[in-house]
Amino acid sequence: MVRALVVLCCLGLAVASPPIVRSREEIQAFRSFLENTQTENGDYIARMTSPLANPEENSGKYQGDIVLDDFIIDGMLQEYAQGRNAYTWPNTKWPNDTVVWEFGEGEFGPLQSAAIEEGIADIERHTCIKFRYREPSDTAFVRLTGLANGCYANVGYWASRGVHTLNLARNTPGVGCFRHATIVHEWMHILGFLHMQSTYDRDEYVRIVEENLQAGTEHNFDIYTSDLVSNLGVEYDYVSCLHYGPFAFSNNGQATIVALQEHEGVMGQRVYITDKDWLRINRHYNCPGAWD
Repeated sequence: MVRALVVLCCLGLAVASPPIVRSREEIQAFRSFLENTQTENGDYIARMTSPLANPEENSGKYQGDIVLDDFIIDGMLQEYAQGRNAYTWPNTKWPNDTVVWEFGEGEFGPLQSAAIEEGIADIERHTCIKFRYREPSDTAFVRLTGLANGCYANVGYWASRGVHTLNLARNTPGVGCFRHATIVHEWMHILGFLHMQSTYDRDEYVRIVEENLQAGTEHNFDIYTSDLVSNLGVEYDYVSCLHYGPFAFSNNGQATIVALQEHEGVMGQRVYITDKDWLRINRHYNCPGAWD
């Protein structure tokens, strides 16, 4: 799980651009991969499905469940062409530590709405983050939807984005996208976090078994350098609710992520939120006492 430092790529403003090191074919393949994550339906989502994976890993978005804006794709392509893995970040912090949100009209039943509200309440109990229901004058806010194509969300706050996406495919509370830790997982993306195994030092903690990956999903395991992201002084957390499970994007039912160190708990579990998860949120938002 990673906190974004504020990195805004001002495309086209540089006097001299770094040289292109990727081939045209490689750049086009990466473009196709990123643009396919924006589709609502089709072969891409079906191809991603694995019964051993968490539902958010099967949702067909970038890294499984991250919704990419067009400007983010443009920035990622520019960085990739120059030989780097990068992400064009919005300002990930919500103003005044307050997330503005609303239910999409008619999207959820009472039990589903209650499960979502319990996820919100859990975040409020453990952090200084506040949630406020949208008022008519609010133009930047999160809209909760229940489309059947998975669990996914935007990462961080971006005023000009307007409506921020958070989708939880309708299900019985405790199942699929309606597991408590999956609901919080998606809210943590909204708060500005990427997946745990995207962090710059992840190769000290896990090995990615490339031969077991579904073809075309390799970029879901890209990592980001320490000048772009921060671990906030918190140790790597195998059981974070933002860590992939060991079979994410497997093509053969074999593990794609293998732990390199001893750890307690189940990698990729979605039963609870860890103390380290809460600490990262509190430090990202500089909540009182977070750095004591």
